[in-house]
Amino acid sequence: MTTLLNSRAGRRLALRQIRPRRSPAVPLVLLSWAGAAAVLSLWWMNTPNVTGNAAWLNGAGRLSGLLAGYVLALVVLQMARVPALERRVGSDRVARWHAMSGRYALCLILAHVGLIIAGYATQGGVSFVAQTETMVLTFPDMLEATVGTVTLVVIGLVSAGMVRRRLPYEVWYYLHLLTYAAVFLTFWHQLSNGAEFVGDMTAQTAWYVLYGAVSALAIWYRLLVPLRLNLRHRMRVEAVVQEAPGIVSVLIKGRKLHRIGAEAGQFFRWRFLAPGLRWGSHPYSLSAPPRPNLLRITVKAVGGHSTGLAELKPGTRVWAEGPYGAMTASRRSQGKVLMIAGGAGITPIRALFETLPGKGGDLTLLYRARTVEDLALWGELKQIATERDARLLYAVNGPDGARPEISAERLRALLPDIDEHDVYLCGPPGLTEHAYEALHDAGVPDRRIHHESFEL
Repeated sequence: MTTLLNSRAGRRLALRQIRPRRSPAVPLVLLSWAGAAAVLSLWWMNTPNVTGNAAWLNGAGRLSGLLAGYVLALVVLQMARVPALERRVGSDRVARWHAMSGRYALCLILAHVGLIIAGYATQGGVSFVAQTETMVLTFPDMLEATVGTVTLVVIGLVSAGMVRRRLPYEVWYYLHLLTYAAVFLTFWHQLSNGAEFVGDMTAQTAWYVLYGAVSALAIWYRLLVPLRLNLRHRMRVEAVVQEAPGIVSVLIKGRKLHRIGAEAGQFFRWRFLAPGLRWGSHPYSLSAPPRPNLLRITVKAVGGHSTGLAELKPGTRVWAEGPYGAMTASRRSQGKVLMIAGGAGITPIRALFETLPGKGGDLTLLYRARTVEDLALWGELKQIATERDARLLYAVNGPDGARPEISAERLRALLPDIDEHDVYLCGPPGLTEHAYEALHDAGVPDRRIHHESFEL
């Protein structure tokens, strides 16, 4: 099996897939701000003047409502797993955008609700509670919007860091999917009650196009593309191999898997249709370049799902979504590369170590682990290093448990020209944060440090 995974034909296949690409993150951020400005112009054109407390409250409520509706559309877009975002911007950055947009949307929604009710109550000379009851029960589409708003608040609460870390992943995942239903429920009251939309067909059409486009992307990439992928490639577990204490490789067989278009450094979201695992979909990186009929992931047991992979039986059906991730060879801009891996972070780094183009002498891999026994895939790494004339180093804890420090001084001693390197970095949060600081201190600019977090 090792010979198959390290075949020269497979390496040539991986190299042919590499295309230099630049991240579209900055243009997309600018485009989103331009969209927000366009949305605000709807209020500007429909508000000739603002006088009095009630008008100010209503105006602020309308502004926050318009922005909340726009940001909710972005939230759905960021959940849609669009390849241009997932593979070029990076799944971890899109996840951060999604979390930030969700917080903004929730704050804007709460501001909108409070300000609009206060404005109408001031205008009508009634209490806040009485006005709330009137609006929810008598305004068109408001009852549905209320249900959707409460759902969004609940999702926001369970997504908060302290709560999220205490919930099983599957519980959080399926609650999070209710975002789609909540957005649908809140959509209609915007058109039936919003002063910017009532009687303005151009504004209504623009809003339908915005929400229709992001809905179509979500349906296509979250439902139809994965369905087509799995029906076409029909993946099943081929074997499970023990690599190190608590670390296993899962070999996944299927039809024409090279046509999926995956690259070294990318990951899939995997669902194994076995007892105790079928309801969980988790991200695991490829630990070898894709072959025509074989994919491999290597996983460290850190939770119920990853621990259960060791018990998988050959023939178990696999449902996959992807490939995702932007930590690929296309991000390389220099001739020399340093790779730093820690723990299970070796999996995408191992695939890159085999396939990154260039002379072997320009490649250096530093593998951080607790003990020598924890160096998963070490035999394969040594074979690749020998074939490519690359440098392979490891750092493990001392006999007294002391951790070897990765400092700027040590990095410069290892590679005097480190500031001329691209760096691929993957490992536990503590390692990556410390390595980031050391690399910055050693003179490596941010744009040449390539890292993707799986703390999604």
